[in-house]
Amino acid sequence: MLKSLSIKNYALIDKIEIDFFNGFSIITGETGAGKSILLGALSLILGQRADTGILKDKEKKCVIEGSFYIKGYQLESFFIENEIEYENESILRREISPNGKSRAFINDLPVNLNLLKDIGLQLVDIHSQHQSLNLNNSIFQLNVIDVFASNSKILTEYQSNFINYIKTKSELEKITELATKTKADFDFFNFQYNEIENAKLQEGEQESLEEEAKTLNNSEEIQSNLSNIFNLLSENEISVINALKDAQHSVEKISKFSDKIDELAKRINSVNIEIKDIAAEVELIAGDIVFDSERVEIINQRLDLIYALQQKHKVKSVFELTEIKNNLEINLLEINSYDEKIKKLTQELEELTNKLNANSKELSEKRKNAFAEIENYIFNQLIQLGMPNSKFKIEHNFTEDFTKNGRDKIKFLFSANKNTDIQDIAKVASGGEISRLMLSIKSLLSKSSGLPTIIFDEIDTGVSGEIADKMGSIMEQMSYGMQVVNITHLPQVAAKGNKHYLVYKNDDENNSSTGIKLLSKEERLQEIAKMLSGENITKEAIENAKVLLNN
Repeated sequence: MLKSLSIKNYALIDKIEIDFFNGFSIITGETGAGKSILLGALSLILGQRADTGILKDKEKKCVIEGSFYIKGYQLESFFIENEIEYENESILRREISPNGKSRAFINDLPVNLNLLKDIGLQLVDIHSQHQSLNLNNSIFQLNVIDVFASNSKILTEYQSNFINYIKTKSELEKITELATKTKADFDFFNFQYNEIENAKLQEGEQESLEEEAKTLNNSEEIQSNLSNIFNLLSENEISVINALKDAQHSVEKISKFSDKIDELAKRINSVNIEIKDIAAEVELIAGDIVFDSERVEIINQRLDLIYALQQKHKVKSVFELTEIKNNLEINLLEINSYDEKIKKLTQELEELTNKLNANSKELSEKRKNAFAEIENYIFNQLIQLGMPNSKFKIEHNFTEDFTKNGRDKIKFLFSANKNTDIQDIAKVASGGEISRLMLSIKSLLSKSSGLPTIIFDEIDTGVSGEIADKMGSIMEQMSYGMQVVNITHLPQVAAKGNKHYLVYKNDDENNSSTGIKLLSKEERLQEIAKMLSGENITKEAIENAKVLLNN
């Protein structure tokens, strides 16, 4: 339950610190006094987003802090999972600085806004006036049934499977589409791959073949020049070797007379050896070079194949062709793997479909089993609220496919009068009737939700007199099992509360500010009398207020 609320520098509020109590509490105040501001501030510590527009003093930060007594509401696991120290009396705090930065805390530990919202949903249900519009919303209606039927566990399991189902279905559709497109490319990729693969290309092959082709195509010229070189070096009478031989003989005769000449003799001998080696190499090369037209043809055909592949794939080397072949192989393997992937995903989708069918069937059964009890409860509540001729029914159909919440299509149907067909609530219910319907539903949910606190923001709008008194009684009954706070303009409802708070506004020449106070017995009597007769409180209003309070 909400034990206390502290608000600083929020909207029209300078500073408020107020304690709340168990049971049924009433908040009243003139229109514009700031009752909705209190709810806005409370919403911030329950995870609602905010901006700097809510700062009363734009130079100071806004701080909102709420203390909640949570013992007995099985929230320990939430604190353990999120590594927050658990306290029976836990504090939620929100700070909004002038620069727009927002910070959230649970028991002084900084947390993100989503975490604050998660714990807030388990602590307080704020029923604002616009929430009554949800009464005709199919998701809201389905949620009412699920809360009453305690479907949280099976619904969570279903939604987990549903998320995987949607993901797997989407992936299967993408793979199938991709497989269809790439199947047309398979033959083309396969042809290109085989073309390169069958060429049996070797690294360095192109350079080697080009060198050999150059030699063979110029073999006649090479042979002629090599022969001339060999003759000049070795065969002619005045060949280099013969000349060096004569020079070697001459220098040997005189080498003993001088060290320098002896050095020359050694050098001439060395040159002679080198020239003989060159001549032998020339003769060997010349012997290896033989023009072979068949070999030339083979080399040219091989090079033509390599050049054609390079031109086709716009590359300049055998290495690049090999890379293309490897990439084509990867593409072919990927295309071939699609069938296996499709088979696997199809099997997964079938398994998930079976799980969803089982989950949705169980959900539907539990929901349908709850219909009669819900219909009877709402009907009995409406009778108490002055609608003895009303009818309330839950219409059920199945959706064609799975949805986030199962396969059930729910519609609340209503009629307030005899001999009137039941229809959608939005088509037949007045404002006052919607208020009574919503209170009946909230009363129903209060027995199943396990929430510590519910706050009504003028749920009694559109009713008065005896019906207001009965609505107050229902809220009072709800307060036996949870903390109920109701903001109201109706004295019949206000008189039902255990505690009564007044929201007021102070105006001076320079400033307007909102305040709230817990009323004493006498102050409460005066406030209810004022609600009955207006500013000028009459004796009759006082007496009437006493009757209401005594009742």
